Amino acid sequence: MASAIHPGTAVDAAALNARAARRRAWQRNITGYLFVAPNLIGFLLFTLAPVLFSLVVAFSDWNLFKGIGGMEFVGWRNFTALFHDVWFIDSLKNNLFYTMATIPALMILSLVVAVILNDRVYGRVIIRAMFFIPYIANIVAICAVWLLLYNPAHGVINQFLTGLGIASPPQWLASTQWALPAIMIMTIWGGIGYNSVLYMAGLQSIPRSLYESAEIDGASAFGKLWHITIPMLSPTIFFLLITNIIYSFQVFGPINILTQGGPGRATTVIAYYIYLSGFRYFKMGPASAMAWFLMIVIFGVTLVQWRGQKKWVNY
Repeated sequence: MASAIHPGTAVDAAALNARAARRRAWQRNITGYLFVAPNLIGFLLFTLAPVLFSLVVAFSDWNLFKGIGGMEFVGWRNFTALFHDVWFIDSLKNNLFYTMATIPALMILSLVVAVILNDRVYGRVIIRAMFFIPYIANIVAICAVWLLLYNPAHGVINQFLTGLGIASPPQWLASTQWALPAIMIMTIWGGIGYNSVLYMAGLQSIPRSLYESAEIDGASAFGKLWHITIPMLSPTIFFLLITNIIYSFQVFGPINILTQGGPGRATTVIAYYIYLSGFRYFKMGPASAMAWFLMIVIFGVTLVQWRGQKKWVNY
């Protein structure tokens, strides 16, 4: 004989089940938050809070050693003063020249290296490692080697140029004309490995059937590169273009180690001038204003690229 279920008992059981489900969902959420809490707390304390504080400092006249009580609000003065500062103007010019010269050369040379190494080349693995080692090597060690190479009197480069019959080879890091190109050459050399590895990953994802069809149609090597390789690599090219431009605006290590902005203002870039203003001259207001100006420039360039990629990137 089947037992009858009282309506009140069924309602209580449903309520208990719903309550248990909510408790399990709450426990799952708490577990997730606990897992991300260390990273989230670190981000709030060491990234977001300093960034927001730098925005306040950008509108203030503040010496680091006077404490928070020594902060004086000055409005937009730090930002307007930037465009009357010859050091900042020269830093901006150097940064733009560095970016416009370095990025195209780096990306084109990396693509050439990737295309060559992607085919069957003798000792391909060893050559790939040789190209990639500068990217993972310590920047101080790399700069120490290039300091020896760029030595005007005893450097290998000038001895080679002298051997070719060049009577007055460049003075490289000691020259106002050649110091920045010398750093750009070193940057391009060091970045080819990383960029070519990403290019090769993109090249290996292109179906061979596309090249075989092109060969049947009589396409030349340049035609296959222009009409197949580059369009299929466009997502990789877009990624490298954005990241390389961002890195180029943040260049600091080679400048600080090789030239410290000199000779004169020949190699001073914005990131290095921010360091000088903030931590050598203790002018935290102008330094923060420059940092926010740099962030706005990078954000604007990235936004333009992001909108433009819809016309030439094939996903």
